[in-house]
Amino acid sequence: MTINLARAHGTPCPTAVLDARALPDTEPELLARLSALRETLSAHGAGDVLKNALVQPSRHPLFDLDYRFVQSLPDSLDSFDLRGSCGHSILAAVEVAARTGMIQPLVPGCRVRVNVLNNGDNVVCETEETSEGGTRFTAHFLCSPPRPVQELLLTGAPVVGIHFEGRVVPVSLVSMGNPYIFVHAAELGAPTVDALFADDPALFERMTRLRHAVCVARGWDTAGAFPKVAALLPDAEGTLAVRAVSVPSWHPTVALTGATCLAAAAAVEGTVPHLLAGETGLPEGGTLALRTPGVTIRVSARTKGDRRNRELAWISVAEKQVDYRGEIVPVPVPEELAWLPLTA
Repeated sequence: MTINLARAHGTPCPTAVLDARALPDTEPELLARLSALRETLSAHGAGDVLKNALVQPSRHPLFDLDYRFVQSLPDSLDSFDLRGSCGHSILAAVEVAARTGMIQPLVPGCRVRVNVLNNGDNVVCETEETSEGGTRFTAHFLCSPPRPVQELLLTGAPVVGIHFEGRVVPVSLVSMGNPYIFVHAAELGAPTVDALFADDPALFERMTRLRHAVCVARGWDTAGAFPKVAALLPDAEGTLAVRAVSVPSWHPTVALTGATCLAAAAAVEGTVPHLLAGETGLPEGGTLALRTPGVTIRVSARTKGDRRNRELAWISVAEKQVDYRGEIVPVPVPEELAWLPLTA
C-alpha cells in the first residue's frame, strides 16, 4: 500500500491519502493499521501529518468517490477521532485519486462528486485550474434536499449562554460540514483584529477552555477534535475576521468546513455570525469574506424561502489550491490484499 500526501494551502498539515480498499472495515483493525501508519510516518520525518483521507471509487451511482476522514490526535500514536470531516482533506483526496488513476484526470471545468461517509455530506469539487504541481478548486457543499436552516442549530436556538469563568458567554452552536462553536472575540478579551490575530497563548487557552466548557455543558466528549471553536469580529464591509483553533494549535487560516459552517450560520437569523455579519453591512445572500491571519476566503451560501421558512441549498468556497506532495513510503499490507489495483 502506498501513502500519498497532498496539502491544501492554509492548512495545518498535509493529508495522508489512503486507498480504503486495502484497509480493514472494522474499527479496531482499522485503527490498529492507522497507528502503524503513524509510526511509519514519524519514522520518515512526517510525524506532523495528522489528517487521514480514506478513499475508494464510490459504490453509489451518483458519486465518484467514497471518502472517510480520520483525525489523528497528538496525545499518542494510537489516538484518533473518527467523527466529523475535513474539507481541505476532501480536496487533497480528489487530487491524489486523480493522480493515481482512481478517478479520471482533472481538467478545468470537471466536477468530482464526493460522498462523505463520516456525516453524509455531498461535496462537489469543481476544477478551476490544473498544473504539474497541483489543482485549484471550488468546493460546493450540497444540501439535497435543501435543509431548513433551523436544523443547523445544535440546540435549536441561535444563541445559548455558557457559564464560563464566572460569567455567561453567548455562543452559537452550529453544524454544517462540522460542528462549530462561534463566539464574539471581545467576549474572550480580543476586541480588535490585531488582538485576535496576535500570537497570544492566553487567547488560545481561553478558546480551548471555552470549548471544554461547552462540551461539559452539553454532555459532549471533551477529548476529541469536535466541535471546533472560532472567534469572530466584524471587520471591513461584508467581512468577518476569524481566528480558529485546530489540532493541536492555531489554524493558520480556517478549515474549509469551518468556512462552510460559518457561512451557513450567518444565514440563520440571530446567530453570532449573523449578527456580526449584519454589522459589516453584508447584504442578504451576499458573498461573505472571511479574513484570517493567513488569507481572505470568500464563501457564499445559497438559500431559498422566506425568513420563517428559509432552507439552505448549498455553500460554495472558491479558489482553494491543493499541492500534490507525492508518495512518501510503501507500507506493507497483508498478502491477500496486495493484488488490489489503484484504478476502479
